[in-house]
Formats: sequence, C-alpha cells, structure tokens
Amino acid sequence: MAMAATTSFLFLGGTKPMPSLVTVEAKARTRREDRTARHSRIRKKVEGTPDRPRLCVFRSNKNLYVQVIDDTKMHTLASASTMQKPISDEFDYTSGPTIEVAKRVGEIIAKSCLEKGITKVAFDRGGYPYHGRVEALADAAREHGLQF
Repeated sequence: MAMAATTSFLFLGGTKPMPSLVTVEAKARTRREDRTARHSRIRKKVEGTPDRPRLCVFRSNKNLYVQVIDDTKMHTLASASTMQKPISDEFDYTSGPTIEVAKRVGEIIAKSCLEKGITKVAFDRGGYPYHGRVEALADAAREHGLQF
C-alpha cells in the first residue's frame, strides 16, 4: 500500500509559506458617510413632537441652516439660514459662516420660535460635533429664550 505524501508547513527553513486564512481590510468611509451614520444614531433618540419640536442643524462649507420640525406631522414650523437677507446683508463672510454668524442664526431662530409660541425644543446637532458653529448657534438660541 502506498501512502499519500503530505507536506508540512515549517516556520523555520520551510519550503512553503503559511496560507493566509483571514484578510483584514479597513473600510474606506468618507467623512460624509460617518456624519450620516452619527445623525441616524441621534435620530433614533431625538424626535420632534408638537409639544417639543426638533431643532435640526445642517452645516455646509458656505451656509448654515436651522429648522424647527414637528416629526409627527412632518411639518417645518420655523427656519433660519445664512441665505436669508437679514443675515447675508449684515455679515460679509466669503469663506463661509463664522461663529458670529452662527450666533446670529441662533438668535433669529429663537425669536421666530417664540413668536409662534414654541419655548421647548429637542436639539438635533445633525451628526456634527458639538463645538464651534453648532455650539455657538445652540448657546445663542438658549440665551434668547429657547429651552433644550
């Protein structure tokens, strides 16, 4: 009877390398995909109701947008952005909105909400870190009467 020849894998002085069993690759995700993933995690917890609508922030390189949304009716109750005439005429920001511009947007959204009888909101930072323009907007809205 003939026996089948087997090859052994030796680490020192062996003739054949160990076969690779597991290949580990890093996931190539963009910053936008990471932000949308964070935003969806936030949206699982934060919901706008008629009593406490959601204050949603979107921040782009050139503009800053804020909406107060009632998620049960899917209705925007108030909005403010840097594209509105009072803000765009007041500030000259060619390289994008600054912290001062964000404070002004927060002030305008707070006044708009208070005119419509909205005092409490749930803050949705939109997946952005809570510092810089987002923090300035939230602090200005709090200073002018919104509670969150």
